[in-house]
Amino acid sequence: MTSHPGEDVAAALIDAHRRGWARVLASVARVTRDLDAAEDATQEAFAAALDAWRRDGVPATPVAWLTTVARRKALDVIRREETLSRKLPMLIVPEDDHTPAPSDDIDDDRLRLIFLCCHPALGLAARVALTLRLVCGLTTAEIAHLFLVNERTMAARITRAKKKIRAAGIPYRVPAEHELADRLPSVLTVVALVFTEGHTASHGDSLRRPTRVRLATELAAALLELMPEEPEVLGLLATIRLAEGRAHGRLSENGSLALLREQDRSTWDLGAINEGRALAEQAMRRSAHRGPGPYAIHAAIAALHSEALSYDATDWPQILALYNLLLSIQPSPVTRLARAMARSMVEGPAAALTEVELLEEDRELSAYNGLAAARADLLHRLGRQAEAAVAYERAASLTNNEVERLFLTDRAHAMRDRNSL
Repeated sequence: MTSHPGEDVAAALIDAHRRGWARVLASVARVTRDLDAAEDATQEAFAAALDAWRRDGVPATPVAWLTTVARRKALDVIRREETLSRKLPMLIVPEDDHTPAPSDDIDDDRLRLIFLCCHPALGLAARVALTLRLVCGLTTAEIAHLFLVNERTMAARITRAKKKIRAAGIPYRVPAEHELADRLPSVLTVVALVFTEGHTASHGDSLRRPTRVRLATELAAALLELMPEEPEVLGLLATIRLAEGRAHGRLSENGSLALLREQDRSTWDLGAINEGRALAEQAMRRSAHRGPGPYAIHAAIAALHSEALSYDATDWPQILALYNLLLSIQPSPVTRLARAMARSMVEGPAAALTEVELLEEDRELSAYNGLAAARADLLHRLGRQAEAAVAYERAASLTNNEVERLFLTDRAHAMRDRNSL
């Protein structure tokens, strides 16, 4: 063990949590085959690290240290009981001749655990929320933000999912190769939501969370190694690479948020964008025989944004057509909102405003700052600055991200200034 006098133990623990939580949990779960027990042991290891690292210094490889301690704690629990099946009833895998052999093709421990957690016995929302919490380390508040519900509702949803697993004795195991395709939609959703939280953080002083972006990128790349011919996997990785290619343009020189129409496109990473465009083309080409899925469509939309020489030169009619297609296969209020904004670029802001105001009746979007911000933008483009200011203020009140809040507040002030001229 290497001692680092003066090392900030708390910072080291936070960094280890961000980079290594899933790896530690996955390693312990392979021993216990019980996610709850693995989570308990992992939490105990992080708690033990606080005292041990203060006393002995931060180890040279914190994640390896945590893994060793967590596995030891899990094994201690197992040894204290007479049999694993009596002590860990929740996730025991029935070993019989009918149990399919687990897939050996998933090399990434984190991805293996995500496939394991995305059990079809749970509803899609529950399995995704549980996986984001247990495996990906997102907080309940962050998950609630992604699902557009309040934290209490999400906490109850996760608790119910755990209870269902326990009550039903749902066997958790790494799925066999022929079962991977059925679990893929849930896995894609998990990875996409991890990226969403990393791309625009739900709270805090920074616009992005690079560790979450890196995790999502690594998981998407691991998925592509596992399923190189799957269009939806290609689409997800394409969307991530294209968004990352434009990431440097999202902040101006003074650190404020820059909307797509205002971005300096010379700051974009052309290498990442070209990689993303190539992946998007593959996704659409390989889905031609069955029709593109949502991730391939998202990738195609992102590619059109990324290849346009300017905001005004963007192929908005094609983007609107893609949103119409997306809405037909994956209807959701957020997709309707995005489609409305694309429509505003083709048919003008007045038609889109009517559509956006109808969405305000959707309870799912009642606390979504993106809806108020979209309405504000349309009102501003229609010259209704006083109303736009109110909408921007409403949007600012609904975000916990400081960069977003400052941007929206500045816009509200600008609208009031214009209205007073």
